[in-house]
Amino acid sequence: MAARGLKKALGLLDVYAVATGATLSTGFFLLPGLAAISGGSAIPTAYLVAGLCLVPGLLSQVELATAMPRAGGIYYFVDRSMGPLLGTVAGLGTWITLILKSAFALVGIGAYLALYAPNAPVGPISVGFAIAFGVLNLLGAKKVGSFQLVLTSALLLVLGWFIVGGLPRAAPSGVGGLLPRDMDSFLATVGLVIVSFMGLIKVASLSEEVRDPERNIPLGVALAFLTAIVAYVVGTWVMVSVVGVDALTANGGDLTPAATLAESLFGPVGAAVMTMAAIVSFSSVANAGILSASRYPWAMSRDHMLPRVLRLLSAWRTPHVAIFATVALVVGALTLFDPTHIAELAGAFALIMFALSCLAVLVMRESRIPSYDPGFRSPFYPWIQVLGILLPFPIILEMGWLATLLSGGFVMLGVVWYTYYARDRVMREGAIYHVFERLGRQRDPGLERELREILREKGLRAADPFEELITRARVIDFREPVGFTEIVSKVSGAMSEEFRIPETPLSEGFLSCTISGKTPTAHGAILPHLRLPALPEPSVVLVRARQTIHIDVDIGSPMPQPDRPIQAGFFLASPESDPGLHLRILAQIAARVDDETFLEEWLKAGDEQELREVMLRDERMCVLDVRADHPSEVLVGRAIRDIDLPESALVAMIRRGTELVVPHGSTQIETGDRLTILGEPQGIIDLRHRYEEA
Repeated sequence: MAARGLKKALGLLDVYAVATGATLSTGFFLLPGLAAISGGSAIPTAYLVAGLCLVPGLLSQVELATAMPRAGGIYYFVDRSMGPLLGTVAGLGTWITLILKSAFALVGIGAYLALYAPNAPVGPISVGFAIAFGVLNLLGAKKVGSFQLVLTSALLLVLGWFIVGGLPRAAPSGVGGLLPRDMDSFLATVGLVIVSFMGLIKVASLSEEVRDPERNIPLGVALAFLTAIVAYVVGTWVMVSVVGVDALTANGGDLTPAATLAESLFGPVGAAVMTMAAIVSFSSVANAGILSASRYPWAMSRDHMLPRVLRLLSAWRTPHVAIFATVALVVGALTLFDPTHIAELAGAFALIMFALSCLAVLVMRESRIPSYDPGFRSPFYPWIQVLGILLPFPIILEMGWLATLLSGGFVMLGVVWYTYYARDRVMREGAIYHVFERLGRQRDPGLERELREILREKGLRAADPFEELITRARVIDFREPVGFTEIVSKVSGAMSEEFRIPETPLSEGFLSCTISGKTPTAHGAILPHLRLPALPEPSVVLVRARQTIHIDVDIGSPMPQPDRPIQAGFFLASPESDPGLHLRILAQIAARVDDETFLEEWLKAGDEQELREVMLRDERMCVLDVRADHPSEVLVGRAIRDIDLPESALVAMIRRGTELVVPHGSTQIETGDRLTILGEPQGIIDLRHRYEEA
């Protein structure tokens, strides 16, 4: 089925569940026994250091995900910042690494099942789980997110039970053993356990399917990171204290350390419960891994980096071909290879990806593209990004030649694929060219258009004063045909009067924007806009032409021909200091103009208030006519402050006959009043039901 994009179905709890469920797995149930071989009793410290090493990369990935919420995660970020060559390296490498990590988790299921069924066919069981999770992913991200929430909740309850039960036996005398004694071995252990935190990056690949990504991604990742740090550090401390390093390192490393801990604390029943928790955890990881891994080939195919068949969407708006390909590779890894040997490789490549994330933030910020507008900005820029770029490589070198060599092999695979397949299919460069442009070289205008479209899809932020701007906007209504220069003169005069600044910079700015071809026109509307340092706040002037607006200026750069006569104008002027707000307001106006019914409603509007209402007509506004013999009759004679409005809702305008009343708390409602009420979507829905407002 063709569809424009993935469905936005994941909320905050879904983000937290995917990130946490994908993280609390091998790091607790499988790796401690292997890590104890090189790290000894200092493995809790190794987990803590590993988590802290990833903080710069996590902050950078969250910033990029709130600025560019697109499927593909690190692939998309690297591609759009540094170009398709490095984007191919990041995309293919991360896809393969997530596949191998998912296979690793499925092998973990077999290791724990072997405790109770030594003769069970572990390979076929793992393959069966892989296929089952692939089918679940076909049904959509929301169903996966809901399933993930159940798995994660059960996992946290079990882990909490065993950690709390083991704390009394974690003697304070064991604290001294948390300090590393051999730094080379300790750094190698840090590199090994870094893969434990890799699940946190999976959210970035799902960001296109997250509702309100500017809130839910930062908060969800932060909560998941704190949960993982506490669970790993405290959990492995209890494990080392109760079980002992010798038991963890026996027979080349205990592959079921959590069950060993549970049996020491609660006997066979505890071991059985922990085994169930391990299976749940590995199932959670494999499920989330297939979900996030499948978005990489889908996103790369959408960008023509992989065959187009991978971009097809199912009836559930899920990338079913990409899911099939991902599951097939997981099954292939389970059948042909021993995935336990790729733990260090996955950690090494994760470190490279985090370093590239930090570099991507540096490039995007230094490109100074106005439409790069993240909802979260990583603190301590640029120093934390520089640290995030430099820190991973000493750790990778300490992990040994195999991890270093295979990481280089993945990089070469991406280079070869781009050179021989993708290069001739992609006509795009990254934001790095905008940095070069500042030094006198070329730039990529296509990236600016793409970022503006993303900005438009994200919509306004809660604090953006769009409704306030529209409700107090000056309206100019022309009944006869009018030229663009005359409109600019009147608009500039109105804004000059409003802000008490000279009219000339305003008129010259609007004309210059149009002459240079930077003024958008679509569906019978024109949207001139400018930014000036002298303006204290944004301002909008609404223009209606009952006949038509003639563009009577010479346009040096060709402007797209309008698809119908221009009868609406929206003049936006904003301070120089906040380009993101300026572009979000402009994108919101453009989104309203794109509605099929816009121009008809615009021309039918009877007065200034109705014109403003046309621009505000969405889920955050309702218009209520106070009438006799109507549920709204109960409002007559009451002051606005006494009306039972939903929280955050307010009466923005009152039309009383031919008069526009600016409402105050003491303003009393009269029969015949027309109220424009703004608020949060759920509150507006409640109001419509209460007063039977269509």
